[in-house]
Amino acid sequence: MTRVLALLPNPVAGSGRNDQTVAAVAARLRQGGVDVRELTGTDAADSTRLARQAVADGVDGLVVCGGDGMVNLAAQVLAGTDTPLGIIPTGTGNDTARALGLAVKDPLAAADVIVGGRTRVIDLARSGDRYFVTVMAAGFDAAVNERANRMSWPKGQLKYSVAILAVLKEFRPISYTLDLDGEARQVDGMLVSIGNSDSMGGGLKVTHGAELDDGLLDVVLFTSVPRRELIRMYPKLFSGGHTTHPAYERHRVKRVTVAAPGVVAYADGERFGDLPLTVEVVPGALTVFA
Repeated sequence: MTRVLALLPNPVAGSGRNDQTVAAVAARLRQGGVDVRELTGTDAADSTRLARQAVADGVDGLVVCGGDGMVNLAAQVLAGTDTPLGIIPTGTGNDTARALGLAVKDPLAAADVIVGGRTRVIDLARSGDRYFVTVMAAGFDAAVNERANRMSWPKGQLKYSVAILAVLKEFRPISYTLDLDGEARQVDGMLVSIGNSDSMGGGLKVTHGAELDDGLLDVVLFTSVPRRELIRMYPKLFSGGHTTHPAYERHRVKRVTVAAPGVVAYADGERFGDLPLTVEVVPGALTVFA
């Protein structure tokens, strides 16, 4: 029986180039013997509605064309179901695709993975009734994400580098209250990141070592350091070299509550909510083509 896949592009990426990519991906999937149902949402809410309807109709997979924000949208729909998620990475960060070993600069290669049909079951992180796949940022990293999201230039990873320099000029340490699987902690720090996977912001390995299917969350904390120290440490975030810094702490937990005054958390590159927030791991919650 021919597989039926729903293809859902990012509704806010409506450019000629994006349309060409979506058309090429649809053609590649059809060449691989897949019946493609193309969906077109007007915004995130409409795209979510279309995705839910497609899953209710019994499609054999939901394929999103976009970045980590589109993956996050799909996770809200697919969590706890047997319907697999396919990812065509065309966004800025593409950290989910990177964690799954997908080609982040070759949409047709990503389409071939979906045609191949091999799947993998991964964990999700959940706060209330909302899920995320990669990392929740709650501190300096969240401030960088918020600044980058307001920037139309430059594109790609360079956007985050520019945002980091801008945020550094005004950032001050944050007073955090943490509950790590029942263990209370109060500390002044630069950031708290909660990782279901090991990178955010287009390859920044803040939660280096976190795995998508180990049933645990990696909570990374940086205690207070001078701003110039953050600048020196930044290049090491791409390799995981920051893990040897004296201010670095890593805790592996099933559940964490993080509180801090006036801090907005970001997850999968999207604004997630004001602290305090409680996050727990949901093992095996999502099936993905990988």
